[in-house]
Amino acid sequence: MTTKILALTDALGNLVRFTLMPGQRFDTVAVAPLLEGVAFGALIADKAFDSNGIIAYLDARGAKVVISQHPPGKTSCH
Repeated sequence: MTTKILALTDALGNLVRFTLMPGQRFDTVAVAPLLEGVAFGALIADKAFDSNGIIAYLDARGAKVVISQHPPGKTSCH
């Protein structure tokens, strides 16, 4: 069995909070609960978080989205 650590840091890289997940889960599942109650103006993430659901969630919160996108032709269904 494996474990994933999903961490939220501030602009200086200081840990704000984290969550542990089973290794076989998609990272995107834990994003909304991790961000709940945290005020921020932008979120920087890697392409693992390039999903329509996360981008819509961040747009609804009024946050700037800075996520490396998947190559053209590939879509994320998470």
